[in-house]
Amino acid sequence: MSKGIILLSGGLDSSVTAYIAKKECKELNALFVEYGQRHIREWESSSRIAESLGVPLKTISVPISELVETSLTGQKAVPMGPSDGIPDTWVPQRNSIFLALAFAYAETLEADRVYIGVNHIDYSGYPDCRPEFIESAQITLNMASKRYVATGVKTRIMTPLLQLSKKEIIRVGLGLEVPFGLTWSCYQGGEKACGKCDSCSIRLAAFEAVGIQDPLEYEGK
Repeated sequence: MSKGIILLSGGLDSSVTAYIAKKECKELNALFVEYGQRHIREWESSSRIAESLGVPLKTISVPISELVETSLTGQKAVPMGPSDGIPDTWVPQRNSIFLALAFAYAETLEADRVYIGVNHIDYSGYPDCRPEFIESAQITLNMASKRYVATGVKTRIMTPLLQLSKKEIIRVGLGLEVPFGLTWSCYQGGEKACGKCDSCSIRLAAFEAVGIQDPLEYEGK
């Protein structure tokens, strides 16, 4: 079995990915990146998911928010409902930065897998969730790796949810007994999820399609 790093955001997808990684790896470490998000709910959920798995969580601060203006870093209002094209919730180069950090951590810990919960089916249209990006990133980041250059040992980017619908992801999570009530998908940071943003809408529709109630609390429900 392999040694892995899971990029954990506390969301539904990354949490299901973490549970998959735990089954596949003899040793797993979680990495949370604080990039200037508009709230701390992601970190709180990541901590709870890591605790539920019994894996250590490393938190690193990389304030991308000082370089970019997006609705997820607080400068703009979060759009409600679907957007035309790539929405304002897009954070430029976020996954590029996350993966580079995870590869650095993996090389330090001699891990051979980096897990990320990207999804290309039910998602918001982000460029860094596409298979083409993941394939390219794996080649590029290994080329920058001392271990790969010296020994030929690659670090693999694992994307078990890439081609699954959100409905299918929930079903996988149910089979793994993922505590969905500990996860957080909302772009807002209130006590309860807003139920109106793009991320909430996709999540709620998927739980409804599965035929079960989302255990997360929502405003007005």
